[in-house]
Amino acid sequence: MDRILDRIEGPHSLKSLDYSSLERLAEELRREIIETVALTGGHLAPNLGVVELTLALHLVFESPKDRIVWDVGHQCYVHKLLTGRLDRFRTLRQYRGISGFPSPRESEHDAFVTGHSSTSISAGLGMAKARDIKGEDYAVVCVIGDASLSGGLAFEALNHAGHLKSNLVVVLNDNEMSISANVGALSSYLSRVRLDPRVLRIKEDIEYLIRRIPAIGSTMSDAVNRLKGSIKYLVVPALFEELGFTYVGPINGHDIAAVCRALSDARRKGGPVLVHVVTTKGKGCPFAESNPSFYHGVDPYDPETGEPVSTGPGYPPTFTQAFGESLVELGRECDRIVAITAAMAKGTGLEAFAAEYPYRFFDVGIAEEHAVTFAAGLAKAGMRPVVAVYSTFLQRSYDQIVHDVCIQELPVVFAVDRAGIVGEDGQTHHGMFDVTFLRHIPNMIVLAPRDHRELSAMLRFALSCNGPVAIRYPKGTSPVPLPWERSPVVLGRAETVVRGSDVAVIALGSMVAVAEETAKLLEQQGISCWIVDARFAAPIDDRIVTEIAMNRLPIVTLEENCVEGGMGSAVSQVVADLPLASRVRVVNLGLPKAFVQHGSRTQLLNELCLNPECLAQRIGVIVKEARSERQRASVLRVGSAARSEGERVGPRTP
Repeated sequence: MDRILDRIEGPHSLKSLDYSSLERLAEELRREIIETVALTGGHLAPNLGVVELTLALHLVFESPKDRIVWDVGHQCYVHKLLTGRLDRFRTLRQYRGISGFPSPRESEHDAFVTGHSSTSISAGLGMAKARDIKGEDYAVVCVIGDASLSGGLAFEALNHAGHLKSNLVVVLNDNEMSISANVGALSSYLSRVRLDPRVLRIKEDIEYLIRRIPAIGSTMSDAVNRLKGSIKYLVVPALFEELGFTYVGPINGHDIAAVCRALSDARRKGGPVLVHVVTTKGKGCPFAESNPSFYHGVDPYDPETGEPVSTGPGYPPTFTQAFGESLVELGRECDRIVAITAAMAKGTGLEAFAAEYPYRFFDVGIAEEHAVTFAAGLAKAGMRPVVAVYSTFLQRSYDQIVHDVCIQELPVVFAVDRAGIVGEDGQTHHGMFDVTFLRHIPNMIVLAPRDHRELSAMLRFALSCNGPVAIRYPKGTSPVPLPWERSPVVLGRAETVVRGSDVAVIALGSMVAVAEETAKLLEQQGISCWIVDARFAAPIDDRIVTEIAMNRLPIVTLEENCVEGGMGSAVSQVVADLPLASRVRVVNLGLPKAFVQHGSRTQLLNELCLNPECLAQRIGVIVKEARSERQRASVLRVGSAARSEGERVGPRTP
């Protein structure tokens, strides 16, 4: 059957379609998303929930002239399909394919890079003011979910937008879900307004009666308008009106005609307008509708059943699973341990802890800054808080880490998940900078485990410390643990995995297993590696670094973090302070000072030359250069000794 979707060349193609054709197109869009995400993985439920809303946005607004700013951006798949990317859609999130998030480099229809939540209103307001200052004519519409609205940045922007009074449309996509179920007073408030049939009935009755009143005098008209205003404040969220927004809604977000009317009215109204649409996350896909949290972001699955594609046996576990299981066990031993997440209970492995210790588990919503300061308060009052957060989201709470935790040296543990290259989510989600921005903060201890057993030991160590500790670990499955018993985790102490004589490789966390594989390849070249599991990025083990330097071995550092300011920088600093610094070469290898695009973790590490084959080649060159340098130095020493001997004996006499 001929698809309408195949005839959509851009948003302008929608204008000629009637509502019956648009509804058919909506079903085709859903099927395309379900089948594509089944192959590539990605965000399923959020995109299925905004199909009709996205169609309405492109019917009412004229992208790219009008700017549509998506919050978080993981619900932009329909937008991509409607803006000329159907032919590339099956490359979604694939290496060198299209991004899973808005990307202005990819299309002029993507107004702003968004991969983190609560940013759209701030960015949109900035665009709106730039438009006003330059005297230009275009609309700005921000699409934000009710979960993202719980972020403080969104409220700061709402407050400012109400003050500036610029023309700005904010679409509140209310689906009752973020990644985990929404929490907080605002979510409860919206639910009451959204679900109470009396609210909708009273609002509809009042509007109907007012439309039926014939032309009347000014006094009666004023009274009716005051009545309408009073009823409105009783039945809709007064919060937005008090912030200076005209409120429209709630509206069925799956009724294309109703959403189009509301958006058109909002555009004509002018000033800041908030359009409240109610949608169902996972709409049109039974398995995604019934379990929207699970199908928020998924790996490949069967498109008919939703069953995940088998990835083989479950051992070793993922680092996330190991963290969650270890925390549950430690929670049994100490009733002062509490766990905190920012709307990511499932993603950070805290669901089991939440089930077993519901009064010691806190989901603060999408509010990383609050999560950290809340943890600081808990620690100050004698608890042992563990903040589980993705590396890329921890960036948002930098000031709170410095000011509220580290200055007071409070015992807060940061479980930093998804550290390093995360794969298909790309540049907004790679955890590339956490070692760099944590290592230099006074009082902060930073660790990284080689495998899941070391993670468990580090978590136990961290909870025994009397100050802040961050443990960073990657996405994915742990390497198989080493066959021997590891040494205990001791503050600032690295561990030698194997001792060699040609080069020392000091690796952090996920790079230890890579270093071991690299050493096997180097052995085939006749090169013997001294491999060190750094364990700590702060404080660095200066004792073992000094021992290696005294042996005059070249040192290579490996880390899945930006090289600038990372663990390798600490090693270089230790060597630089030694008297023999000029005789020891240190080479820091890791992630570049660049924003890495999306692709599988393996593909990206290959491209960045952080795979064993490429590393063996690079380190082999370093060793050969070091051997040549030693030979030259040896020749110079022999020559110098001979000259000295000749000068001492003096010239021979005939």
